[in-house]
Amino acid sequence: MHSPIKRWGWFVLGWVMVALGLIGFVLPVMPTTVFLILAAGCFSHSSPRFEQWLLDHRWFGSSIRRWRERRAIPLKAKLVAIVSMATGYAVLLFSTRPAWWVALLVACGLVACASYVATRPND
Repeated sequence: MHSPIKRWGWFVLGWVMVALGLIGFVLPVMPTTVFLILAAGCFSHSSPRFEQWLLDHRWFGSSIRRWRERRAIPLKAKLVAIVSMATGYAVLLFSTRPAWWVALLVACGLVACASYVATRPND
């Protein structure tokens, strides 16, 4: 087991991830499940009770368990994620008109993320 300071650090970070996940639940431009998967990982180091709470959650538990067991992402979630990335990029381009190198850097990051999501097993 970790020292008390490390456990509290993991615990606080877990709740920060839960808060970000809840924000993502309300705002369509931010992911939810990713932050809850990270929260479950943080709680696995600090609070088995809250880790189990997330794993047993009615809405998000199956996604977290599926990720832990098979690193799988449902096809519908993949499509939503990739379309959201593309939409966010379009909004960036047309609303802020970034420098070419910023646009290229963001595009490379999004392509890397989209590639990772697309290559995970379907559920």
